[in-house]
Amino acid sequence: MRINFLMPCYAWGPSGGFRIVYEYANRLAARGHDVAVVHPRRLKFPPPPERLTLRGRARKVRLALLERFFRPSIDWHPIDERVRMLFVPDSGERYIPEGDAIFATAWHTARSVLECSPSRGRKLYLIQHYETWMGPKDLVDETWRFPLQKIVIAKWMVELAAKLGSPDVVYIPNAIDRRIFRRTQPIENRPLRIAMLFSDAAWKGSREGIEALEKVRCRFPDLEVIFFGVGRRRPWIPEWIKYYQDPPQSFLIEEIYNKSRIFLHSSWSEGFPLPPAEAASCGCALVVTDSGGIRDYVENGVTGLVSPPKNPEALAQNLSSLLGNEDRRVLLAHAAEKFISGFDWERNTDHLENLISDLGRNARSSQSASCERHVDLLSPGNSKEPRNR
Repeated sequence: MRINFLMPCYAWGPSGGFRIVYEYANRLAARGHDVAVVHPRRLKFPPPPERLTLRGRARKVRLALLERFFRPSIDWHPIDERVRMLFVPDSGERYIPEGDAIFATAWHTARSVLECSPSRGRKLYLIQHYETWMGPKDLVDETWRFPLQKIVIAKWMVELAAKLGSPDVVYIPNAIDRRIFRRTQPIENRPLRIAMLFSDAAWKGSREGIEALEKVRCRFPDLEVIFFGVGRRRPWIPEWIKYYQDPPQSFLIEEIYNKSRIFLHSSWSEGFPLPPAEAASCGCALVVTDSGGIRDYVENGVTGLVSPPKNPEALAQNLSSLLGNEDRRVLLAHAAEKFISGFDWERNTDHLENLISDLGRNARSSQSASCERHVDLLSPGNSKEPRNR
């Protein structure tokens, strides 16, 4: 099959949502499909302009210049050589190859896919978050009701789809590549260390995470904390926290995930957060906020400890609980590692491949039925004469 993914922009740095698309592209290409990932410099239907700070405007100008003269080098995720990585001027149909299926991958790509002609194939919409944080709610909600086959990555999004008037969604959760994200160090006897993904986006909850860690450090003064993230270190990160900007994947796995006792996740809302799942696959115990998608693999007291978002005190209590009870930490870490192993990429790719094939068969069946009805109306047994006008 010829399968296209329409991305929302160029990819200048690591992104969890982009990783998921690239991984599906890799695996579909490995199965013999003709796969293209289309990155537009501009969107045909862009989100409404937002009010930017001076820093935000400067960043936008810098990106515009980069996009005009350069193309990104995706060195932060392996790309199968059979996948066609296309960097095009805009998201118009003329820049999208003909195919058997085309995926929207963000809310502001959905209308471009919706308006494609049938030559671009069946129309699908991979929804990885409720993206009201990057667009007006009414416009985001509208895309959930578009006549596209929608795939959501978390159970809470299935419930949300029904509320938004789009009940016919397919649930395919994210997966973890256990060949890459694997435990290489024993869960027992790890350093007194907590790891956390940092972001200065408010909804990622980094400030609440820091507040919780400051409370915990009063009880455990020898505690070591490691943050990692895409952007530069922010001045409001305490000096006693180590920060690694955009660490290589091998360093993230071996030196951060595999050498930490606990992974802290403090977001307010997530589609299906990947870093906690990756950390669990490497043997970290999970202390998390109830951010939505986290429920797909963290059950409070079974595979981790869960507290409400925006509650640093509760987060600190859960962290202290595990740091002060080694047996419980080890038990929860083993349970999380075992549970996350069920999120398998091969099975996910099977589901996606079958979904595309089924849509094609259904479309052909509908066309065949339509032709049969048309033939029946014109058959000799149907002797009704057309009425004179």
